[in-house]
Amino acid sequence: QVQLVESGGGLVQAGGSLRLSCAASGRTFSTYTMGWFRQAPGKERELVAAITWSGGGTYYADSVKGRFTISRDNTKITVYLQMNSLKPEDTAVYYCAASMSRSPLDKYDYWGQGTQVTVSS
Repeated sequence: QVQLVESGGGLVQAGGSLRLSCAASGRTFSTYTMGWFRQAPGKERELVAAITWSGGGTYYADSVKGRFTISRDNTKITVYLQMNSLKPEDTAVYYCAASMSRSPLDKYDYWGQGTQVTVSS
């Protein structure tokens, strides 16, 4: 069982930066693939970035490549999403999720409650 708590969301102007954090509980955190999803009003939830258990493999949606960076610290059982050059279209609720699969594109098993990110133009 893994519990996830996101933090770091907020209001930022276009071009600005935010860093989201996801604190996890559970002794098996280091074995999970971790992902960040987002859902904007009226849109489907999408996978933004993911990272394998070792941190050696990452995935990014095309819309955030070169702007967002996902990382994890297994000693602190925390995963991060550094978001730079933010755009108004990045506005969404961002969710942290954990998957027992080694593939970042498979089903995710545990979810956080979400944190709001709003980018003003």
